[in-house]
Parts: sequence; structure tokens; C-alpha cells
Amino acid sequence: MAGRIRQSDVEEVKARTNIADIVGEHVALKSAGVGSMKGLCPFHDERSPSFHVRPQLGYYHCFGCGESGDVYTFLQRMDHVTFSEAVERLAGRIAFELHYEDGGPGKNLGNRARILAANQAAAEFFVERLAAPDAEPARRFLGERGFDPAAADRFGVGFAPKSWDALTKHLTARGFVTEELAAAGLVSQGDRGVYDRFRGRLVWPIRDVTGQTVGFGARRLLDDDQGPKYLNTPETAVYHKAQVLYGLDLAKREISKQRRVVVVEGYTDVMACHLAGVTTAIATCGTAFGAEHIKLLRRVLGDDSGVGEVVFTFDGDAAGQQAAMRAFGEEQRFAAQTFVAVAPDGLDPCDLRLAKGDAAVRRLVETKTPMFEFAIRQTISRFDLETVEGRVGALRAAAPVVADIRDPALRPGYTRELARMLGVELGDVTRAVRAAGGRGRPVEQPRPPGRPADASAEPAERPFSLADLPNDPAARLERDALQALLQYPDAAGDDLVRQALDARFGQASLAVVRDGIASLTASGAPVTVDRVIAEVPQPFAGLVTQLAVAPIPQRGEADPAGYVRGVLTSVVDRELLRQKQELLGRLQRSDRSDAEAFRALQQALVGIERDRRALRPE
Repeated sequence: MAGRIRQSDVEEVKARTNIADIVGEHVALKSAGVGSMKGLCPFHDERSPSFHVRPQLGYYHCFGCGESGDVYTFLQRMDHVTFSEAVERLAGRIAFELHYEDGGPGKNLGNRARILAANQAAAEFFVERLAAPDAEPARRFLGERGFDPAAADRFGVGFAPKSWDALTKHLTARGFVTEELAAAGLVSQGDRGVYDRFRGRLVWPIRDVTGQTVGFGARRLLDDDQGPKYLNTPETAVYHKAQVLYGLDLAKREISKQRRVVVVEGYTDVMACHLAGVTTAIATCGTAFGAEHIKLLRRVLGDDSGVGEVVFTFDGDAAGQQAAMRAFGEEQRFAAQTFVAVAPDGLDPCDLRLAKGDAAVRRLVETKTPMFEFAIRQTISRFDLETVEGRVGALRAAAPVVADIRDPALRPGYTRELARMLGVELGDVTRAVRAAGGRGRPVEQPRPPGRPADASAEPAERPFSLADLPNDPAARLERDALQALLQYPDAAGDDLVRQALDARFGQASLAVVRDGIASLTASGAPVTVDRVIAEVPQPFAGLVTQLAVAPIPQRGEADPAGYVRGVLTSVVDRELLRQKQELLGRLQRSDRSDAEAFRALQQALVGIERDRRALRPE
């Protein structure tokens, strides 16, 4: 493993690199006065250029979003590489030999550069041979799957001729030696000597996040090919299948921009998604989705705030569902919300695009299911819920799934959802979830009022408080609604209360309290402060108390019923308006040729307007 790059080399490479040249590959720069250049910021959307570069100083700064740094920072932010990778890339551009402390890889670095060069030359060879007469099976395969020559060119798809050593001869003529080709995984050694690894196959280049070709994936085309259906580059100095994702070089900027990544299962699925407009699609390369892939995606996704989305698509068959459950096992490594998208008829994105068009692929991703809901449904599907034994077995199997939800704000809602799916008492499910949680982690037990915390216990999560809430209209409305429900639970009709509790709450801590109240109302239990405190996780108990005692902003009327109905109506109306806006967006994006789907969206809009008018009768 390489040691730390010598600091003097880091400074020398930086001094020899013109930052304007590097930035200029991503941003159109214009003169902005003496020694300064400017352009549109690549890190945020803007109409007027506020991104300034000082070539003499080697720094950039955006006066719009505040992003700033040197040439290494720019590469790290733009191409999602590490600091060492940024230095090595720039050193390679100027042919500068880096030195490493703790045992430098001078020779290994040279080998790495030669492997990358051999891979690039091979990729060009494969693309060129796709047009040859003997590549007709490859062209037919692509055409049957809806990919024209422009699509093949976009993804660098090529053809490895059915020849013992056509690639070997081509690359040795270019100055590469067989040792380098073997190190790149392009050739293999047999009894008859060195021969091409890929022969008579359709070939996809596998690139790292910076766009360098590190390996290849090849699909069998010919009936007399006795090899596996897909053959990938073996592990090399530059190709590690557990650390590379196909299509990431093409998708990285949209992933970073949209804060969403779509994980599909194969090369053709990635192609189909991108061509259909889902430009954040990527796939693993001959291995299951694992921890190293997640590390890479988190870096590109900016997965630190929990606002991003990871959408897994899987075939509808048993193997696809098993793959989905394996992905669920890694879900906890993401801060982003995770989802599963499975086409109703079990088609993968490539076949779905062929059968129903680009719009169907986009709808597949948009109609995703939360990963936890999918996992719960898959778990309980193994049991016969018509029998008592089946429901008990399903509860025992699914309770650990809910208990493992890392976000305490989500657990009460999924506990309620599991109770609904099984048709059993909410209290039974709550106890099962708490028991399952106790087997793997400390259980959040409410502490009786006045009892001090155990000094020897693990530090508790910081309690939530009204003082922590933002002072904006949306949060104030949600706070007022919860205060009304806690202080006057019987002042509004059951239907209005149910609609208000089903509405989406944007403030996470208030949503937890809402779920606690909803759990009680769903089970028919009276809504009391003590019951709600027992229902929510311990860190939210104080917030429930504060909501229960804080004065409601009622004016004038002695009877609070009118105020309660008014504030709950506002919550429901806001939810209906949000749904309306979502439908309008879907209507604008919809395919007008799909008359049935277009009509269904229009009818849904009419229904929402009807519900909004019913909230405030004349």
C-alpha cells in the first residue's frame, strides 16, 4: 500500500499546475479583470457568474455559495476523489514522479499508469471492432435490446473478436509487453501461451469515478462459447470489483445534484435507465452490492444529512427479491432514505423500456417503496396470516426488522404499520418490537417522573424541546395542531382528527409525537398525555409534556372547539395542497400519449379539489 505523498511533491505539483486549466475543463471561464477569471459556479445553480478563479494564487471562490479552495479541493469536490488521488492525477498530467514516505510505490505507480494506458487502448480497440463484419451478433444483441449505434458509442460498448490473440497483437504493436497486459487482466496464460481473455463477446468498459477505464465486463454471444454468461476483468492493481460501480463516471454529477442514486442489476439496465432519463443509475460489476460500494456512493451522494435517496431496483423473481433483502442488510450504512422499486410485471429496466417505453422506466423509479416497508412485507409474506400461528410467526420475524430502524422517529410509524399489516393489537406489536430491540441494543424505557437517571447507564440521547423548533409558519402550524390534539383531544370529529394525523409533518420531532398520538387513535385508546409519553421514544417525552402545557394561541372564544377544528383543518388543507402540487408536477411530466394514466391524474386532481372544498363548507 502506498505511503503518504511527500509534502514537497504535493507543493511542486500544485505549483506546476495552472488551476484555470483544470477548472476550465468543467467551467467556461472569462476574464474578470487583472489576474482574475470567472464563470458559472459548478457547485450550485446560478444565472449570473459568481465563481472566480485566481490562477496566480491557485485558488477559487464562489461569492454565491461560498465554495472555495485550491486545485486539489476542486478535483475532490468535482470528481469525488480523495486528496491522494487528486495529487496523483495532476502529477500524471505533467509527468511528475511522486515520492512516498514509509515505502514509496514508485515502480507500482508506473505499473498502474501502464495498466490504465493498456485498458484505454483496449477500450478503443473494442469500440473500433464493433463495426467489423464479424461483430454482427453483437450489433444484433444491442439492437434487440433497443440500443442504437449512438447508445453504444455513448457508453463505449465494443466487441472482442473471436480470435486467440487479436487484442494481444494489437496492444504489443502499440508498445505494451505481455507482462503489462497480464497485469491489466487483458490476457491469460495457457498451455499454448498467452491468449486474449475476452473473445467473441460484447464488451463494456468499466470506469472508475474519474472516468479512467479500470476493467471490462463481457457478455457471451456465441453458442459455442462455453464460458460464463458474463466475464469480468479479474482483480488487478486498478480493478477491485467490490469498489467499482458501472456507470458512476456518467452518473456522478447528477447523483450529487439530485441527491439520488438508482442501483440496478446490470450493464444494459444502466444503459436503459440513462437513455430513459434516469441519469443517476449505476450497477455493481459481477458482485453483490456491499459495504465498499456504499462508501463510494456516500462520497458522491454527499450522504451526511439524510435528505438523499437510494433506490434499489430488482427483478421480480425470487433471486431478485433475495438480492433486495441482501441490500436491506446493508441499509443501515446509509444516512439517506432507502427505497425499493420492482416493476409490477417483474421486468428489469431494460426489458421494461423495450416493452413499455422510456416513461415506464421513469415511473418505476418514482413509484418506489420505502426499504423498511418492503423488507417487512417480504418477511411476513412467508407466513399464513389467516391463522393465529402464522400471525404470531410473522410478528416474531418482522419485529426485529422494525427494531433495527436506526431513526427513532420512524419506529413508531412502522410499528403501527406492522400492526395494520398483521391485523393484531398495536400493544402486542409494540412489546414485540421493544423485546427485539432489547436483544441487540439498549431499549428506550420511559423513566418515571422525578426519578434521576442512573449514573452508570449509557448516556441518553439529548431530549427534544419546543425551544429547538424552527420559528417558521410550517413548524408553528404543526406545533399548534399537536397542542390542540393533546390539550383538547375530543374537540374535533374523528374524521378530521384522522385526516390531520395522516398528513405529512415536515418537522421530524413533531412527526414523532404525531405518530404517538396516531398509534393511540388507531387502537381506539384514549389520547392522554401519559399514554402519548409512553408511546414515543424517551427523548421525546419532554416535548410531549411541553406541548401539553404550553398555551394555545387562541383568541377570544371561550369554547376551544372552533380553534381546534380550524388548526386541524389547516393541516389537512396543507396536505391536500401538497398532494395537488405533486400531481400537477406528475401531470406536466406525464406522457400525453398514455391517455389512461393522464386521465387518472386529472381525476385525482378533481378529487383533491373536492376534498379541499369539503373542508370549509359554505
